[in-house]
Amino acid sequence: MENERGILAKASIEGKFYTIKPVREAFGTAYLAVLEAINENLIKKGILEKELPKSVDEYRKILRKYLAVHNSKLLKEFEILYDSLHIYGYYQGGIYNVHAVKDYLAAARDFVNKLSVVL
Repeated sequence: MENERGILAKASIEGKFYTIKPVREAFGTAYLAVLEAINENLIKKGILEKELPKSVDEYRKILRKYLAVHNSKLLKEFEILYDSLHIYGYYQGGIYNVHAVKDYLAAARDFVNKLSVVL
């Protein structure tokens, strides 16, 4: 998660908006950090590396299995992070408002921190 901060530090701000390319990189990095945190916690639960999810649908299934028992709100948070970080922020490059960018990246950090408690 620290890598995305370094990427954003290099981004220029014009008014209330970041330039798009560094923000896309930061969102992509944050989304990968979310997936890596999930993987790391699943491995701690005894799942073998070769059994880790390979697609977002597989992540959804495994999170339903392991998270729904403890906190179904985290499933919703994962969906929001997938949409905001990966789809809108990285893939489409549609989020570049300074406050929105910081809020979504903070949400990713919060999610990662919550995972270590739940999984």
